[in-house]
Amino acid sequence: MCNGSLPPNVTNATFGVALDAFRKALGGAFVVTSSDGLAAYLDPFAPGDAGQHAASAALIPASVDDIRAVLRIANQYHIPLWTVSTGRNFAYGGAAPRVAGSVVLDLKRMNQILEVDETLSYALVEPGVSYFDLYQHLMARQSALWLDPPAAGWGSVVGNTLERGFGTTPYGDHAAMQCGMEVVLANGDVVRTGMGAMRDSRSWQVFKAGFGPSYDGIFMQSNFGIVTKMGMWLMPRPAGFRLCHFKFRHDGDLPAIIDTMRPLRLDETIQSQVVVEHAVRWAAGVSTRSQWYKGPGPMPDTAIDAMAKTLGIGRWNMRFCLYGPEDLVAARLRVIERAFSAIADARLDANAWMPATTMPEGGGDQSQVGVPGMAAFQLLNWRGGTGAHVDFSPVCPPTGRDALAQYHLVRTRAADFGFDYYGGFTAGPRHMHHIFAAIFNKDDPVQTEAAHALLATLIEQCGQAGYGQYRTHLDYMDRAAAQYDFNDHALMRLSEAIKLALDPQGILSPGKQGIGGTRFTP
Repeated sequence: MCNGSLPPNVTNATFGVALDAFRKALGGAFVVTSSDGLAAYLDPFAPGDAGQHAASAALIPASVDDIRAVLRIANQYHIPLWTVSTGRNFAYGGAAPRVAGSVVLDLKRMNQILEVDETLSYALVEPGVSYFDLYQHLMARQSALWLDPPAAGWGSVVGNTLERGFGTTPYGDHAAMQCGMEVVLANGDVVRTGMGAMRDSRSWQVFKAGFGPSYDGIFMQSNFGIVTKMGMWLMPRPAGFRLCHFKFRHDGDLPAIIDTMRPLRLDETIQSQVVVEHAVRWAAGVSTRSQWYKGPGPMPDTAIDAMAKTLGIGRWNMRFCLYGPEDLVAARLRVIERAFSAIADARLDANAWMPATTMPEGGGDQSQVGVPGMAAFQLLNWRGGTGAHVDFSPVCPPTGRDALAQYHLVRTRAADFGFDYYGGFTAGPRHMHHIFAAIFNKDDPVQTEAAHALLATLIEQCGQAGYGQYRTHLDYMDRAAAQYDFNDHALMRLSEAIKLALDPQGILSPGKQGIGGTRFTP
């Protein structure tokens, strides 16, 4: 029997029969029920009691056939499954299920890199392939292709893409670079999307649409199926690159930064994603809070200014990268420098142009040239103790007015709850992700509860201001989904109708993004 909680509405006897069936299908070693084994599936950054999202068991299949066998058993005994690729979606819940007692379906053993096409610049991978895995594979074959890593390179390529994760190169919109999926539906049927719907297709990873309706998008941030293969476009290695860092002295420069940057992204003068980050976010990557401020409440402006001066950074810092031949990169940089010269006291630091075979060492700059890393976790040291964070991730139009409105709202509410503004914007041509992290010491129950309350408040208040999240922690999925309320939540009614049609038992990841959790709610 298991040492975790039971699945909702499932008796102890029924669950025991189901576990025996899972063991027969997968082998006993790949059915996890011990307390120690299930501890790996708790949320390490939970802003509260991690046990509220505890799994009853975990299953680790190795193939599509294994998954189909699991689905037959889960449908027969009404066992909810929570699918993870590698379970490293930290700050959003990790591997923990939305509905307590669900059985985690962990796809980490499905870790094959099935194809890399150098001519057409794509890879076909399984869910257990991490960014580190794919990077090492490309290096071993001396590939002329770059991947685009997110902040933490240990995560799954498939998992991050399905969550619409972002990186910093021109290929930073991971969902936009996806092409072709293989999906196992709740009834065990195996579907290939786009051109993959042809048995011997030669175009699965090069043309997204295929023939007829396109379905790839409905499997992103959803619980409509289990993605077992995914095509990803990779960036052809450029001739060279130049890393750039603008430093802006004044907190009030934010609107001018965004309004100056936007046309340069729209016309692709700046090719990469642009990261505009506050001084605290930069500082948390290289130092600890106690080095700059030891008083109560959020850091005051005087302490932030002194910290920025000592670190040689701005109150706002804009990072981007230019790619291509040296003369073309130089021409782009001249245009950019002219545009930003209108902002008083702005200062540009730009590395010399480097051939693409030369890599920067360490830090976030690595990701801009396709090298995954783990430097982002330095932020866990900011407050001391057992560091954790939970992220608030609203979308923002790339206008100075909208950026300023979000910044003021988030910073003010964060201060009300005793938190520094650790935040910034990642800008594409027509939208920005505004990522704020509430960093807390898990050893401190007051900080932990404050982080939880802050996130709930931000979701509600930003929703009232017309800003929705693109991604959120397990605890807030229903609340975030509720902000999408046009025509009395018509979008959620559509999602529930699709869920009912594809998964009538509701066994796949109930409650994900607020969808299909009703059957398992006490």
